[in-house]
Amino acid sequence: MRVVINGLVLNGARTGIGHYVAQLLRCLQPLTQAGEIEITPRGWLRHAHAAGARLRTLLEPRGPGGPSPRTNASPSLPSPRSRLFAALRETGRAVLLRHFHALCARRGYDLYHEPNFIPLAGEVPTVATIHDLSVLLHPEWHPADRVAHFERNFQQGLKRCVHFLAISESARQELIETLNLRPDQVTRTYMGVRPGLGPMPQPDVRAELARLGLPPRYLLYLGTLEPRKNVLMLLKAYCDLPDRVRSEYPLVLVGGWGWNSAELAAYLDSEARHKGVRRLGYLPESALAVLYNGARALAFPSFYEGFGLPPVEMLACGGAVLASTARALVETVGGHAHLLDPNDQSGWRDALLRIATDDDWRQSLCCGGIEHATRFTWEQCAADTLRVYRRLCGAAKPNEEPLAA
Repeated sequence: MRVVINGLVLNGARTGIGHYVAQLLRCLQPLTQAGEIEITPRGWLRHAHAAGARLRTLLEPRGPGGPSPRTNASPSLPSPRSRLFAALRETGRAVLLRHFHALCARRGYDLYHEPNFIPLAGEVPTVATIHDLSVLLHPEWHPADRVAHFERNFQQGLKRCVHFLAISESARQELIETLNLRPDQVTRTYMGVRPGLGPMPQPDVRAELARLGLPPRYLLYLGTLEPRKNVLMLLKAYCDLPDRVRSEYPLVLVGGWGWNSAELAAYLDSEARHKGVRRLGYLPESALAVLYNGARALAFPSFYEGFGLPPVEMLACGGAVLASTARALVETVGGHAHLLDPNDQSGWRDALLRIATDDDWRQSLCCGGIEHATRFTWEQCAADTLRVYRRLCGAAKPNEEPLAA
């Protein structure tokens, strides 16, 4: 068995898909023999793509705290800058495709895994991870160049795949229903909790928070600042809290600006920043454990998720979670969070007030969370993925479960 995995998303600052690929590769290594799993691109092409990612970051408008909020431009009218980025991406994709074809011809792979939705065209049997269908179902949450890219390439990419991976059961069912796939064509492979995330001794937490310049008590949001994440509603709900609560528990936002975040940024600057909201931007993975452990609660009001990694990681750290009723979140938190309609601003305001003032309720939300989170491991994700690889390559071991399990 010889499998090649597209590792382009490992370049640059990592969000959910980048973490998925990094952890999958880490956990596949001890399960496979040398040469069974390879990653592309490598060498000069990998360095060239990384340089391109850095160039795109440099070309983005920047404020004093890093990249500025993205424009409110209509999804149907790409800006000149977005057209430039799209052209650069398509040029890079063409170079990558030529390299990929030459590599496949030389190495003789049995299977190609595309972990980021749309596979490269080629003759090698292909399995793709489809993390969610938000670009198809809610194009208003995405920039025009991304929507156009999916419109041009997604359906053709589906036709090249012999199998699909989904990161939750709700995402799996959505793929089957929306794309008219057979159940045996889609396998659920849950994401996992990253290494190093778990309960920390409180003296260590306080010391690390002080080192990071964070207050000893706060509420936490972690994720990209974009419309799909529903952060504007969260800020409005938080700003409606009594002054004394906001003074005691500032709301800390951790994550980079996403697309169409200008309205959120305007509200943050004009109102929320003066009422206890602090935006830290994108932070390295090394800071996550103390961020989760130091928070009074994680607030995660997203409209839509494929899995919802921050709530599960917060549970793994023994913390309390306020989450939306998005299908994947209901599935992955498994009853170990307080769930609210993402449109219920007054409900979120009341929940934030209660989590800040009711110690018993907060403790009840924390109960059982650590044990629940142990079911989500990257080791299990890798083992499930490897089982798919082996079956598709005709190298399955006896008594393995069906692909759709």
